[in-house]
Amino acid sequence: MKRALLIAAALFCALPARAQQTAEERFRSLPPERQEELRQKYRQLQSLPPEEREQLRHSLQRLESLPAPERQAVEENYRRFQQMGPEQQREVLQRWQEFRRLPPQKRAELRAQLRRVMNADPADRRQILENMRRWQQMTPEQREEMRHRFREHRQQKREKREERRLERRHR
Repeated sequence: MKRALLIAAALFCALPARAQQTAEERFRSLPPERQEELRQKYRQLQSLPPEEREQLRHSLQRLESLPAPERQAVEENYRRFQQMGPEQQREVLQRWQEFRRLPPQKRAELRAQLRRVMNADPADRRQILENMRRWQQMTPEQREEMRHRFREHRQQKREKREERRLERRHR
């Protein structure tokens, strides 16, 4: 987790300079405790193996190349992450690692599903998120029971559609 936080901090601290102000001027205008925090992060960054530092540089370049709205969204996500407690941060990082281990096609499917949820009507989105919360709280047995009920319900709907189709055909 420390490595992920270090990477995130390095990326955030290395954001493009504000217009008309040098990095040194910005650094000197910071409170002493923030300056010391940045010095420590710099020392940690310098202690990383060259491959990891290169990976950080690459990530920073990707961040800097994003369109402004996307970059702002990344920065906002980073700020929200920083405001989380340590346990929440660990959970987010764990889930991110699980997501990264998925095959590319599965990750694309999950992104598409997330877009559908986020683009849904607010009332629908609340219901979806509530259902997801309840699903996470279920035991494996309860989840399997729900899957079974869902499959049965879906099969009944198919059968009704087929009946209606046959009725229309025989009229």
